[in-house]
Amino acid sequence: MRWEGGRESSNVEDRRGMGMGGIGIAGGGIGAVVLAVVALLLGVDPSVVLQGDDSYAPGQTEPSGSATPQDELGRFVSVVLADTEDTWTAIFRSLGRTYEDPKLVLFTGATPTACGTGQSATGPFYCPRDQKVYIDLSFYRELQARFHAPGDFAQAYVIAHEIGHHVQNQLGIMDQVDQLRARATRSQANALSVRIELQADCFAGIWAHHAQRTRDILEQGDLEEALNAASAIGDDRLQKQSQGYVVPESFTHGSSAQRVSWFKRGFESGQIKSCDTFTAQAG
Repeated sequence: MRWEGGRESSNVEDRRGMGMGGIGIAGGGIGAVVLAVVALLLGVDPSVVLQGDDSYAPGQTEPSGSATPQDELGRFVSVVLADTEDTWTAIFRSLGRTYEDPKLVLFTGATPTACGTGQSATGPFYCPRDQKVYIDLSFYRELQARFHAPGDFAQAYVIAHEIGHHVQNQLGIMDQVDQLRARATRSQANALSVRIELQADCFAGIWAHHAQRTRDILEQGDLEEALNAASAIGDDRLQKQSQGYVVPESFTHGSSAQRVSWFKRGFESGQIKSCDTFTAQAG
């Protein structure tokens, strides 16, 4: 991926090494951590795992870190974030809307969020309550070593997926889905989660489409890296690895084939209308 020399975002909060400052870990102890480790997916609002009373409300005092990462991986993340900003600002403008940039928080181990205590065990996530993406960059080592999905474009896909959740939040999709979840059965709620995660994959593909068309960021093998990452974190593959069998009705993010398919739809079309996972047939 051609990223060196790219614009770096000013919307990065680098909290790495700051610690929790005495704030306890939420989530009910080992049970929640095990759940998070088994999931270890690219996710949305983690409050279902991070229930606790140590979250801050928007407007209250929260940790603040440096906005200028100096290490190479921190700078890479900052460049990718800036690229998503440029892409979605242009797309929203074409729709007559204004895109509000999210913040991206780098942390180590655990950090307070408006959705509860964020932990590295949950993997990267987006918190709609404070409109921030959270990532412990050790996840990238996990992506390569455990999920066999190496490469800088695989890492960029992770960020683009989480930004996809922010786009959903901006478009009001999350609110609509939350209303449906409130009166859904567990299996119906899981199905809705799959739809919203697959749409975030599709939105990640849209970013890649526009970034390639306008800034020529892709090098040979980059697209395969993203598709491999999408496949590696499919529910079916993760369940097979963790428990030896697959339970489709418990899926919350979609199968490997679904995740790859929807990323490719976004990449090939570059259009939001191609990412309607809610009326499309699953698959």
